[in-house]
Amino acid sequence: MSDRQHLNIALWLLGICFVIFCMISLGGVTRLTGSGLSMVQWAPITGVLPPMNETQWVAVFKLYQASPEFVKVNTSLELEGFKSIFWFEYFHRLLGRLIGILFFVPMVYFFVRYPLPASLKFQLLGLFILGGAQGLMGWYMVKSGLVNDPHVSQYRLVAHLALALVLYIAIFWLGSAHFIRHWVQRYATPEWLNTGGVALFLLVFFTLLAGGFVAGTRAGFAFNTFPLMNGALIPEGYAALTPLWKNLFENIAAVQFNHRLLASVTLMLAIVLAWLAYKTPLIPALKRLFVVTLLFMLLQYALGILTLINYVPVSLGAIHQAMAVLVMTSGLFLVRVLVHLKCQIQA
Repeated sequence: MSDRQHLNIALWLLGICFVIFCMISLGGVTRLTGSGLSMVQWAPITGVLPPMNETQWVAVFKLYQASPEFVKVNTSLELEGFKSIFWFEYFHRLLGRLIGILFFVPMVYFFVRYPLPASLKFQLLGLFILGGAQGLMGWYMVKSGLVNDPHVSQYRLVAHLALALVLYIAIFWLGSAHFIRHWVQRYATPEWLNTGGVALFLLVFFTLLAGGFVAGTRAGFAFNTFPLMNGALIPEGYAALTPLWKNLFENIAAVQFNHRLLASVTLMLAIVLAWLAYKTPLIPALKRLFVVTLLFMLLQYALGILTLINYVPVSLGAIHQAMAVLVMTSGLFLVRVLVHLKCQIQA
């Protein structure tokens, strides 16, 4: 393929990443505003259009009135209030459909017009299938809150988040290849730097998933002090559930503590790596990458504290979730560069 064709595919994939970022951010707003269970049916084709008149609004509202969330939580909600929560979930689902179109149509065009290698075609088809699986996982998550308990399962919520992040990571990794290959060739980086970069990214990823369990259990509305949790370093009742493993995913005290701990360890590792990178004779661009990653993490850590001590307002909660994806992207790009440089040496 020509350099221009490579660039077009890279820009397309990174554009998809941006839309996925918007969808993850909107998903956070949907959860924080309690809008996720407002649409009790899943209609991938016919559900593209929202209610267009008062009769249709009343019909959709009646479906919601039969749901556990209305019966047990929102019994006083009227039609106008329902509309305000409906739109968040509607646009979240609409954005998911838009991502499918924005991926599929250009993919077909590139398949027909560009001399793509078979391996790239296989990767793109795999990403498209993974995107479809993400849509199914989203509905599977919503269904868990439409049965008896009007709250989605934290396990399904984190699975939905994890699949979205894996899709984002895979597309970003593939899309950034065009830009990465223009970096300095055959530059040797210390092995500890490569290992540290991968460890940092993995810690960011698992911290983000831990944040999903905080959201799923609403653990952010408890222990709203920092750095101690109601006066204790390790909160009372950390291991209250049996079997012990359940505390990691269902115990509010343990879930929030684990998220704090992972975030703190991640930040400390970022500080150490940035300091070591500064002291090590590296190319300036690589040093700047470590510093930028650290700055993102410092901002995210501060946002997390502000969100917690202010009892998770929608604005701060949404910014905190969006910023988490940016932190992950920074760490991912760092790893992408390090892997590229290592492969150039081995080539």
